[in-house]
Amino acid sequence: MSMTKHSYHNDPWVFTNLEELVPQDHLVRKMDRCMDWKFIYPLIDNLYSDIGRPSIDPVVLFKMIILNIAFGYNSMRRTCREIEVNVAYRWYLGLSLNGKVPNYSTWSQNYIRRFKDSSIFDEIFTKILEQAIRRGFVDMSSVFGDSTHQKASANKNRYEDEEIEIVKRHYDDELLEEINAVRKEKGKKPIKEIKKSEIVFDEETGEEKEVEKKKHVKKSKTDPDAGLFHKGEKQKCYAYSQHVFSDKNGFVIHANTFPGNLHDSTIFFKAYDELISKHGEYIDYICLDAGYKSPAICREIIKRGKEPVLPYKRPMTKKGFFKKYEFQYVEDFDYYVCPNNEVLKFSTVTRDGYRQYKSDHKKCEYCPFLDKCTKSKNHQKIISRHVWEDYLERAEEIRHSDTFKEIYPKRKETVERIFAEDKENHNLRFTRLRGLEKNRKQGLMIFSVHNFLKIARWSWKGV
Repeated sequence: MSMTKHSYHNDPWVFTNLEELVPQDHLVRKMDRCMDWKFIYPLIDNLYSDIGRPSIDPVVLFKMIILNIAFGYNSMRRTCREIEVNVAYRWYLGLSLNGKVPNYSTWSQNYIRRFKDSSIFDEIFTKILEQAIRRGFVDMSSVFGDSTHQKASANKNRYEDEEIEIVKRHYDDELLEEINAVRKEKGKKPIKEIKKSEIVFDEETGEEKEVEKKKHVKKSKTDPDAGLFHKGEKQKCYAYSQHVFSDKNGFVIHANTFPGNLHDSTIFFKAYDELISKHGEYIDYICLDAGYKSPAICREIIKRGKEPVLPYKRPMTKKGFFKKYEFQYVEDFDYYVCPNNEVLKFSTVTRDGYRQYKSDHKKCEYCPFLDKCTKSKNHQKIISRHVWEDYLERAEEIRHSDTFKEIYPKRKETVERIFAEDKENHNLRFTRLRGLEKNRKQGLMIFSVHNFLKIARWSWKGV
């Protein structure tokens, strides 16, 4: 049998249209069916002039970003090249086979001149989420929060050491009020303020003086807004932290971006405040991981009328020593009882908000459990109890309930899966953009596309 040779470049003309060339089950058809993007026009109408040459359709520009993220290209140059040869993409954008694809620089120039200071990215995220809510896809009765780092476009070896002041925490004023209430009740002098200060020795005067505490950070020269991220065995790098709250069905209902050197417990308060102001009426439970388990966070959740769902957090006690929970707190008399049935009496309240309870060192000196209790030189055991410890204990009660067993396992199906999917498929692993605001908007678009694709697939299946 002779071999047949086929010419791939000299086929005759085929008369057809884009509609026939795009498969009926292609993802772009699912995307096109579930969302009408005309809502963009009135949102940006004031950004365009009535005179001058006709501009590129802004919906086409935003759809290009949707394609860029949905198919994981992470480069507008490459996205433009793919659109030129992909009939499905052209069909989605409304471009004919002969239609000119906007140049990659067109988007960047439109961003610089028009969209940079607008709220269009927030509006897109909101509109897509509203669409999911209208279709009945979103269930906010239980909300799951977490953050993940996104590697920044910054060389970790190019930095300068910068000394910065330690800023006041979100809850410092309320904590000070609580501290002074306890001190007044115990007959102690009030504290004027929670000072971020320390005592140092002045070599010139030969006296001690109080100075404001400061900390040193390595500020990137490439992207000053990025924070130096280091966690566990992970390699140090400059990064941004993408903080997300999701519903029980895996839809992102709130997202924000922070420098990567901020701890989850620090960025929580701003993110949670924004979440509650937008969706608070629908939420019953807030589910977080152990990194958020602190008296201040539990208090913030509970005082807003929500219930914290938090896991077990391993005590920081040294191995071989009694754990704090082995000392029984007697609330009516405000003291602790040690495993040897001796009383630890209230002593004071520290500036950090911890009530201290101290044992009688004369009795402790001959205690048979001394080696398992304390290594202090004077044999005195000190236990600290935060003034907001009651809120933490409420979280512990929930941890032992059936509610916890039902809700907490869903973290891996919701917010953790969101991060895994978006890192693998939608450009969340690293960023080429520089600056906090640019990366906040990019994060919003990534999570907007995440929600958009879920709506598209669920609507197609008739969920």
